Amino acid sequence: MSKLGKRLIAAAEEALAIARGKADPSTYRVHIPAEIDTRAIRTKLKLTQKQFSERYHIPLATLRDWEQGRRVPDAPARALIKAIREEPVVVRRALARSAA
Repeated sequence: MSKLGKRLIAAAEEALAIARGKADPSTYRVHIPAEIDTRAIRTKLKLTQKQFSERYHIPLATLRDWEQGRRVPDAPARALIKAIREEPVVVRRALARSAA
């Protein structure tokens, strides 16, 4: 696994600790983009909405709402989509492990 891949997995584990309230808030800083173009990311990956939805565990209706502008991804969703944009294979692998 690449150095970046290892860092992303460690970051995902840290994010989980943060979400579960097991991390000290003074030890981390999170940047989450204000806007993110989910459709462009999905298109770049050459995935249909259904494939993207299934691969990254995002409800299909939610993905459609984001892409059609009916809803905006919340901060955790934007962080996930940003990670997918940067390292789609690593995110897919991490999600597959957490589902097992």
